[in-house]
Amino acid sequence: MPVSGSFASDEIVTALKAAAEPTRLRILLLLAAGELSVKDLTLILSQSQPRISRHLKLLAEAGLVERFREGSWAYFHVSDRAVGGRLALDILGLVDGADRVIARDRERADALKREREAAAQTYFQSHAADWDRIRALHVAEHDVEQAIVEALGRSPFKLLVDLGTGTGRILELLADRYERGIGFDLSNAMLAYARSNLSKVKLGRAQVRHGDIYALTLPDEVADAVVMHQVLHFLSDPAQAIREAARVLAPGGRLLIADFAPHDLEFLREEYAHDRLGFTPAQVDNWMRDAGLEPRLQRDMAPTAAAGPQALTVSLWLGERPAATADQSKPARTRALQEAR
Repeated sequence: MPVSGSFASDEIVTALKAAAEPTRLRILLLLAAGELSVKDLTLILSQSQPRISRHLKLLAEAGLVERFREGSWAYFHVSDRAVGGRLALDILGLVDGADRVIARDRERADALKREREAAAQTYFQSHAADWDRIRALHVAEHDVEQAIVEALGRSPFKLLVDLGTGTGRILELLADRYERGIGFDLSNAMLAYARSNLSKVKLGRAQVRHGDIYALTLPDEVADAVVMHQVLHFLSDPAQAIREAARVLAPGGRLLIADFAPHDLEFLREEYAHDRLGFTPAQVDNWMRDAGLEPRLQRDMAPTAAAGPQALTVSLWLGERPAATADQSKPARTRALQEAR
């Protein structure tokens, strides 16, 4: 998203100098199409890792790109803040996309993405039967998604966080509700699949990161909305996960949880690693209150008769962090958003 405002001349000169080099300009163009790792860029540009890392370091220092870690890998994307973000977008708008070198880079990047998509699809297909078996036990996913959209409301969110993002579906579903989205997951295979999905739908405002749901790499009070879709039942300590979600919520921010109501399907624990067999409305409401949130909504979505005797009820909960007090300043929120990179 374009960055507005005016900037000091030294910031502008630094950014322009960093971009004024052929390889760094090519890197900017590639990152404008989606986040890439250092390894990705070495393959696309046919240059050594030390050389690519040096270029990325200069671009990052100038504020043109931003870096985040995923395990032992480092990913980069075009900055969307301060002078770097504004200049990166302006510079990229001047480049001729038909340029021979630029076109070749794009072809290589597309080929690399297709390879990743194929690998991710193989992983997904190997688990599809398991997921289909569980989905068949509850109300249609489309209905659950529609209920999530309605529960969150239409307020525009500067930052939406999806915990246990899986395939990245929630980031895609709610794309028209946020300026920036971040999905966290511990599974590298699922992150690869989510990244592939987001790339296919050209959702550049969303990123996925490797992260622990109990210890998010985000500052306090930074997110306008946090979603936990079918995540709690995998956790040994759901209350702590809710406390961590509440920590990153800004005043007035909303936490949306979708999970199962109590059931006795032990095979889900034995075969699918479900740690908890559903939750009562009171359980989640109490965890929200203990985390400083005010419960605003609880809804049960019963399955159809066709689901059979092992049917599952899906429950939704919405909690809200109390609105800002007089001493909670806008500059503090702005700083928190800038730190959430």
